[in-house]
Amino acid sequence: MSILSDFVHDIASLLFPARCAVCGEPLARGERTVCTFCRATAPLTGYWNEADNPVARKCWGLVPVERASGFLFFVHASGWRRLIHGFKYRGAWRTAREMGAWYGRHLKQSGLYDDVEVVVPMPLHPFRRCRRGYNQSEYLAEGIASQLGVGVDRRSVRRRRNTPSQALKSRRDRARNVEGAFAVRRPERLAGRHVLLVDDVMTTGNTLLACAAEILRAAPGCRVSIAAFAVSRHEMGVKE
Repeated sequence: MSILSDFVHDIASLLFPARCAVCGEPLARGERTVCTFCRATAPLTGYWNEADNPVARKCWGLVPVERASGFLFFVHASGWRRLIHGFKYRGAWRTAREMGAWYGRHLKQSGLYDDVEVVVPMPLHPFRRCRRGYNQSEYLAEGIASQLGVGVDRRSVRRRRNTPSQALKSRRDRARNVEGAFAVRRPERLAGRHVLLVDDVMTTGNTLLACAAEILRAAPGCRVSIAAFAVSRHEMGVKE
C-alpha cells in the first residue's frame, strides 16, 4: 500500500508540483512550504539569540517585557513579502503554521524562552476575523507552541475595538489608534504565568506593546515576552 501511495504521490507531484511560497520554484521531496535555498538566504534577524536586541530596546521605558524577538526582516518587493501577505490576506494559514514552527525551533534552541508557559496570539476584532475567516497569528502561535512544548490560549485576550489599519499612520497616530483596544477576559488563566505574545508583523511595536501592557495590567504576577514573525529594518535602526 505504501508503494502505491508513493507512486500516486510522485505522479501528483509531477503534474501539480508544490511550489516554494517565496521563490515559486517546485519543492523537492522533503521540502515544506519554503525551499532549502530560500530558507538558507532568508533575511533572518538572529534576535532570538540575544536578550538585548533592537526589538527588546523598542520596549524599554514603555512596557516591562521579559524577552522580545523578531524572526526576519520585512523586505518590500520580495518573495518574503508575498509569503507574509499570503498567510495574512489570502488564506494560506498552513504557511503561517509552518513558519511558526520554523521560528519556534530557533526560539527553543536559543534557550532564552525555555520558561514560557503559554503562547497567546495577537487577537483580531471579531468583525475582521469573520471577514477574513481566520486569524493568521493563531497559526503562527500554534507553530511556535508546538516547538516550545506549551499550549496556545486563543480566548483569554480579545480585541474590543475594531481599530483602523496601522498602515500609513504616523507614529503618534499609531499609538492613539490602539489605546484601549484590548481586554483580558480570563485573567486567571494568565495570572502568574510567562506569556509569549505572538504577532505577524511588527513595525513601530505600538500594537504589540498595547496588548502586552493590558495583559500585565489585568493578570496579576504574569510575565510577558513578545515574538513578531517579521520586523521593519528601518524601525530597528538597521541599514538596508
